[in-house]
Amino acid sequence: MIKALQPQTPGSQTFTMCPYFGIHALLIMTVTLSPATATAQSEEDATGEVVYPPLWDLAPENLLDFLVKNNKIIINAWNYQERLGVYKNLLNSSAKYFTAFGSQNFGNILWGLPLQHGWQFRTGRLADPSHVTSCGYEGEDLLCISVRSWWSCMNYYLAVIPFLGAVEAGLFGQLQYEIEILPPEERRADFCYSVADCWSRIPKLMDDWKAYFEVNNFFFFIVSMSPATSSFKLDHGISIISYTFILISFSLKYLSDPEANFGEAWADAVDFIAATHFSTDLLTTNNFQAFLPQRMLVEGDVLPSISDFSPQQNRVLLSMRALHKANQLTGRSLTYNVLFSFSIPFSI
Repeated sequence: MIKALQPQTPGSQTFTMCPYFGIHALLIMTVTLSPATATAQSEEDATGEVVYPPLWDLAPENLLDFLVKNNKIIINAWNYQERLGVYKNLLNSSAKYFTAFGSQNFGNILWGLPLQHGWQFRTGRLADPSHVTSCGYEGEDLLCISVRSWWSCMNYYLAVIPFLGAVEAGLFGQLQYEIEILPPEERRADFCYSVADCWSRIPKLMDDWKAYFEVNNFFFFIVSMSPATSSFKLDHGISIISYTFILISFSLKYLSDPEANFGEAWADAVDFIAATHFSTDLLTTNNFQAFLPQRMLVEGDVLPSISDFSPQQNRVLLSMRALHKANQLTGRSLTYNVLFSFSIPFSI
């Protein structure tokens, strides 16, 4: 590998150095986000309470808690509380497979999905960034998820595809009703809304998630893990992010340059974090999210000196940016393969 990374021509030196900087950035981020570091950080602000996504208790916890009409379960995935309910149903229905990983389903590796959704809601990332509508802002539209939000569109597929895959896999048992997802008011062609619709558009992703949630496969996957090594294999999540990123990249134009750059870096960082065998249970994900920006980035935010961010937050964002630049300069596959060939563990 070292020989392969040596420059072949003078013009190739920039490219051959980038994997090094990408790996260096990953190491910085890994140390910063390691369980020991994250726990120490969280203990400074410990309240003794488990942090659930906002409005978790109010989210539908059973599929029949959603609107049932014309022999269909109707889900408005453009409402924060209902999309959160999609995740909550996934957590509740898979809880029986995680009893060995602690009480109250805290060890469930699917927690990373609703916790990211909650972080996006809490930090204003699901609201209309163009401010053309009141979607996502105070008042009656607070729970509205804007189709103009890059974050909400990325999150849509991370919610709907795993959920519909689980439906087809029988995770919720034999349902007497079909599932239908309501479309947004605009850009309806960018999304799918039912098992049949999503299967016709992105059959590979649907096949993968159905297979993931097949009872036999899911059970084998869970019992083969130990609490010390459990991690959510993000291959399917990476595929969804790659697919969605291309589809909805238009919505980056509504964001400030710093926020758009962070969004792109976040999409790349999912790949790299997966390489660290990051555990996506409730407590670990909460610790990780303490290092993410707790507001939207705006013009004038310059890394690594954003004054209202902690040193750790500045450092993590800087590392994400370095990884993203390495991906841009070397090509996604090169950086991806270099990182995974190192098999860097999460705790170092």
